[in-house]
Amino acid sequence: MSKSLEGIRVIDMGRIVSAPWCGQALADLGADVIKVERPGRGDDLRTYGPSFAHDRDGKPTPESGHYLCSNRNKRSVTVDIARPEGQELIRKLAASADVLIENYKVGDLKRYGLDYESLKAVNPNLIYCSITGFGQSGPYASQPGYDAVFQGMSGMMSVTGEPDGSPQRVGVFIIDEMTGLYAAVAILAALRHRDNGGGGQYIDLALLDVAVAAMAPRTIEWLLDKQIPERLGTKSPGSAPAQVFACADGFLNIQAGAEADYRKLCDALGVPELKEDLRFAIRKDRVIHQDVLIPLLEEKIRGWTVKDLSAELVARGVVASPIYTADQVVADQQVVHRGLHFDVPHPTVGTVPLVASPMRMSGTPVDHYRAPPTLGQHTDDVLQGLLQLTPDEIEKLRQDAII
Repeated sequence: MSKSLEGIRVIDMGRIVSAPWCGQALADLGADVIKVERPGRGDDLRTYGPSFAHDRDGKPTPESGHYLCSNRNKRSVTVDIARPEGQELIRKLAASADVLIENYKVGDLKRYGLDYESLKAVNPNLIYCSITGFGQSGPYASQPGYDAVFQGMSGMMSVTGEPDGSPQRVGVFIIDEMTGLYAAVAILAALRHRDNGGGGQYIDLALLDVAVAAMAPRTIEWLLDKQIPERLGTKSPGSAPAQVFACADGFLNIQAGAEADYRKLCDALGVPELKEDLRFAIRKDRVIHQDVLIPLLEEKIRGWTVKDLSAELVARGVVASPIYTADQVVADQQVVHRGLHFDVPHPTVGTVPLVASPMRMSGTPVDHYRAPPTLGQHTDDVLQGLLQLTPDEIEKLRQDAII
């Protein structure tokens, strides 16, 4: 964890990906993030496969890989918010908190007296961030939605995949993750505003809004020229040659759309005549005539191995990279050098693998990590340390299934 947000307390009432992703970013930056979960079951992401941590006997545990990726550096507290006693615990936690993050359906937390207006009365300086599929207003506000829904509705799936194939989704929960990061940015801005005397505020984050924002570079094609963006496979809409090519033993991503890079590529492939062909003189022309250009390049590229052509192009200053599978990503020398994958101690399974935060700061580095918490691991610590409950009071809550 960093010390950038030391002293900031966050109540993370998120489930699945987007809100926990936001909470994790704040936790990495040093905030005290308290993850509130349902007793017994916890965050649904805990059981989202296919990969799970294994205990010391090699048996799968309830800690899924997806959960481990989204919840490091947090503390876990179990509270039944459907019960009045549980609601009171959340109100007491919110009274001393700086931020609350939640991604319940619109209106759900209002039923429990845990909506922004209710908690604002307890803590006027609270930054309250709600993450939903469609936002707090509009004709779809009450509808649920998952990442793939917003990849589809934003147009992202319509431009992903091969031209003659079906629409495809990105292979990770990209809209969830981007929404979590947008939420973290908004929260930091709201904290800055609060610290300047502006008080708390409400943040309305919608996955659809984020997905539409992410699609701006392609949607602009319609807004400016009334052209429907098409699926291009790995090609770039405004640059060529810039795509994945098949080598003799695999695939290579070559980005040689700039004039100097294109000429270097031609020299590497032994086709200097393509540098002088007027159809391919500048980037715009190469895009227009790429149906002619690309087959000429493909014929030459197929005679190279991925390793040899990649080394040749990189030596010439052309951007080129292999298409890695997960095992190759972990083994890559640059990834290893940057320390992006490592193990940390875990209270029940020995160790678990984590991926380092990409935020690298000289003054307040993210240089310490705690394993994602087990369900309710810190309930007693938080209730006793923050709310000053006695062991007997905590035991009574546990017997009554409030925690």
